Amino acid sequence: MLRYIVRRILSVIPVLIGISVMAFMLGLLTPGDPAAMALGRDGVSQVTPELLEAKREELGLNDPGAVQYLRWAGKVLQGDLGRSYSDHSQVSGELLRRLPMTLKLACSGMALVCVFGISFGIFSAAFVNRAPDQGMKFLTNLMMAVPSFWLAIVMIILFGEKWKLLPTNGVGGIRHMILPSVTLACANIAMTQRLMRSSMLTEFGRQYMLAADAKGIKKSRLMLCHAFPNAVLPVITLFGNYLGGMLGGSVIIENMFSLPGIGSYVLEAIHSRDYPVIQGYVLFTGVIYVTVSLAADLLCAWINPKIRLGDGGKRGEGGRNE
Repeated sequence: MLRYIVRRILSVIPVLIGISVMAFMLGLLTPGDPAAMALGRDGVSQVTPELLEAKREELGLNDPGAVQYLRWAGKVLQGDLGRSYSDHSQVSGELLRRLPMTLKLACSGMALVCVFGISFGIFSAAFVNRAPDQGMKFLTNLMMAVPSFWLAIVMIILFGEKWKLLPTNGVGGIRHMILPSVTLACANIAMTQRLMRSSMLTEFGRQYMLAADAKGIKKSRLMLCHAFPNAVLPVITLFGNYLGGMLGGSVIIENMFSLPGIGSYVLEAIHSRDYPVIQGYVLFTGVIYVTVSLAADLLCAWINPKIRLGDGGKRGEGGRNE
């Protein structure tokens, strides 16, 4: 297991380097002169060529791109993502300050995905090709088709304005997180349901399941004790991607529900062309996404030894030993 962990950690290093290069290039290639923008935010009304050149020299913008990247990457390794053009605050400090809210939102959404996505998938597999399964298929199609911003608007109007059942903005208790969590999780619940249903049906057709069925074992026990442990492994792998995606894709949700997370922070930065914040956000969320995905892979390898023995493509083959 230790060898597998080391191999997987080494495999993500090139990915992290690639993310850092893309984050840096985002600021290097975007239109506009960062020195001019920095002077404007410093309150300089008339930007002369001398002031502009001095600011470029101060920011290191006259150096070759490779030198700028290495200097920036060195600071990143020390936890310094630069300073915001808007208020000169440390980007890393602001991201860390806002991270708990985004984590709270993402984990709440992920809990809904785990509970409802898996439950709906098992339910559909139990009634495959019958009315409950068809109804669930229609529901998941609808959940995947509705854009998150449109769903957020509908939920705000219905539950907040019309029925006044739930708060629609600000920070508070659990009630404040219900609408944004449901909005964020909706599409992932549908995708998890489909994957879980498909995985359960695949397990139903395996030899060990047919043998267990021939022994007269109850269907509920067959599903939960025999098929489920193998069927859930592909879902766990995707959960890492889902959670990483939620952490990085909460921009619209946080803005619509007025949540002070990193999503709303980067949206403000995009509007004001605050490139250090955008760079920091891309790198920060990229690292989180890779880390969460790696953790999910390691969890699956711990549950199923075949994965770390190089047999990950045959996950669950042969099922449980009877």
